[in-house]
Amino acid sequence: MEKFGQETWDKLSSLPGVPDSFMTYTVYDDVLTVSLVQEASSLLDVSAEVLLKLFGEHFFAFCKKAGYDTMLRTLGGNLTEFIGNLDSLHSYLALSYEQMNAPSFRVEMTDDGKMLLHYYSDRKGLYHIVPGIMEAVAKDIFDSEVTMTIVNQSEEDERTGKKEHVVFLVKQTNHVNHRGALPGTMMERYVPLTGEKHRLDLTGAVVPSDQESLLCTFSPCYPNKLWVDEKAFCNAFPFHIVFDDNLKVMQTGVNIQKFLPGLHARDLTVDQHFTIIHPQVTFTIESIRKFVNSQFVLKSNKDKHSSLKLRGQMLWMESLGCMLYLCSPKLRSLQELQDVGLHLADLAQHDVTRDLVLLNQQRLAEMELTNQLERKKEELRVLSRHLEAEKEKTDTLLYAMLPRHIANQLKDGKSIEAGEFEVCTILFSDVVTFTDICAACEPIHIVHMLNSMYSKFDRLTSIHDIYKVETIGDAYMVVGGVPVPMVTHAHRVANFALGMRIAAREVTNPVTGTPIQIRVGLHTGPVLAGVVGEKMPRYCLFGDTVNTASRMESHGLPDHIHLSTSTYSILKDAGFNIQERGPIEVKGKGLMTTYFLLGNPLVSEECIMGREVGGTCLYGEDLQLHRRTESVKEPDVRTDTVGRDTPPDPSRESTPPLCLGHQPSI
Repeated sequence: MEKFGQETWDKLSSLPGVPDSFMTYTVYDDVLTVSLVQEASSLLDVSAEVLLKLFGEHFFAFCKKAGYDTMLRTLGGNLTEFIGNLDSLHSYLALSYEQMNAPSFRVEMTDDGKMLLHYYSDRKGLYHIVPGIMEAVAKDIFDSEVTMTIVNQSEEDERTGKKEHVVFLVKQTNHVNHRGALPGTMMERYVPLTGEKHRLDLTGAVVPSDQESLLCTFSPCYPNKLWVDEKAFCNAFPFHIVFDDNLKVMQTGVNIQKFLPGLHARDLTVDQHFTIIHPQVTFTIESIRKFVNSQFVLKSNKDKHSSLKLRGQMLWMESLGCMLYLCSPKLRSLQELQDVGLHLADLAQHDVTRDLVLLNQQRLAEMELTNQLERKKEELRVLSRHLEAEKEKTDTLLYAMLPRHIANQLKDGKSIEAGEFEVCTILFSDVVTFTDICAACEPIHIVHMLNSMYSKFDRLTSIHDIYKVETIGDAYMVVGGVPVPMVTHAHRVANFALGMRIAAREVTNPVTGTPIQIRVGLHTGPVLAGVVGEKMPRYCLFGDTVNTASRMESHGLPDHIHLSTSTYSILKDAGFNIQERGPIEVKGKGLMTTYFLLGNPLVSEECIMGREVGGTCLYGEDLQLHRRTESVKEPDVRTDTVGRDTPPDPSRESTPPLCLGHQPSI
């Protein structure tokens, strides 16, 4: 994500078998790792070698951010010492991360001063990470540049577990060091280190010849006689083993004798009682001496369930021709201490294993708590995602019942004041002979017919962007210009009415099997709109305009769209095909001149029905106005309260204003 962006990772994480998230303390199969590398390589069009090297650089930076910066900087004074102590670091980390499968590293200095890095792993195909890590370490810690090339790659014969063996030739170029420390491995300036020598024997070899006068050399002083008797030594180091080049046990500490009483049997070899766990090499003196700088972990063969693990250092005693294994029990917790049958008193007081077990016990508890918190966090993330999906569903349902900005204000606990809209166009429709159909059919057939019809009408409301107010039985009501004012409210409702008539012909009368017929009425004028009720709030329209629109529908003719004079005055110059009906007597209104909307020759039927692919917008002239007002929570209209006591105007209204909670009187 840092290198290639979130979008790239989203594509990778969408692959089959890739989990939604990765937990810190969960072990994942290497098959997943290799699969991710291959897919990332294909997606980014880079080789797996380049990708793994980039990951190696990132992994070093990740370890620093994770709090291991100081630990890494203190591993060694140069790159050679740093690499030589990596196995010890991994061994320490394995106390907390029991299932960690770390690689093993060994540095070899050749006679001609070249530095070879031996990499061992049983995880094949990941060795390209090593150059990325080492180059980042050299640059950041030792202020030098490193280039690494592979000189050999094989399956290792001298090891029993980590089969892949890759040998890198390391070339290091030192920068000017302003910190006063000796930089890097100094391969060309240092005397080559050859042979199997004790660390103290190498002290003189790590001093550059041109700085001998500046640095004090150290020469150890050895006594002529060892002032420790055999008993004191075996008690002081209760866990140690001395064996010769034939692996025959020559000497052991008292607690090893206590745990393995038969270890001193005649001609018994150490490999009969122990198996080398780390480094995974064959149990021979030659292999052990080759990896003598690594920390050795041995496991007893006493019992599979309570076997003792020892970890410590191998020291070759040239004068005696024997190997000294100074060790301590490898324990992660107090529970493991009990499982192997040991107590803290069995550990020497100078042995740091005492402190390590107690500290790691606390560390394991912290890790378990962190693991639980991480899992809870992931569960909450998944739950949050599901809640968001459910919220979208409920919002969709809510917005289908109330205007979006009204619904949002109700969710915020705000009161909604009624708004007066100066002009809008209202449409009513009903099914011709609906009462007769209901009398002749089963209720379920009526439900299917209305559902088919209303589904088609609802789709048309989205196409022409008008607001569906109510359905009562077979009556269907929409309004244009409410709750968001728009210039083309009448044009939208008129085209919607034409679409309704076309859609109705696709709905079958369950009695006759023929298409149903509808009556449609339109009227334009002012309304008062507001939310009424608390348990089931409804967005209702009030005013004489509602009543007049209902009269246009009830006094219309089957399969006709009936227009009032106010609606006609807006549509007459907009290209619609309109026919005058003439004066008719309208209940509660008296004599009115009305009109029939016959069609819209400027647009096709496919366009009106929203089936035209790539068609132009029918209402482009007020598209920008609509987009601006759509985001406003309250329309820019004069507000009033629903409960206002305003006497009706006798000149405009002879019947009470129609509220959508009731059927219009016909």
